[in-house]
Amino acid sequence: MTTMTTEYAIMILTLITLVAFVLNLPFGYLRGGTKKFSFLWWLYIHLPIPFIIALRLFAGFGYEVVPIILAAAIVGQLLGSRIYNLRVS
Repeated sequence: MTTMTTEYAIMILTLITLVAFVLNLPFGYLRGGTKKFSFLWWLYIHLPIPFIIALRLFAGFGYEVVPIILAAAIVGQLLGSRIYNLRVS
């Protein structure tokens, strides 16, 4: 495996974090319209995870960046759900 420069690693991590955020927006929106703890609610939360893990592994990052990416995914879910609630009300 090749080593990354710090600037390149930060740029790729930022891109993966943005992808995690944007990918979770529609799933959070869909989750906002389902019953809490239902199968669809659970599915909308967990469906984007394999794609984000694949991106992280493909880029060569280890577990140390998971909290950053997870935070972006959670914010995307919450914002998507918030948009759904604002549109419905």
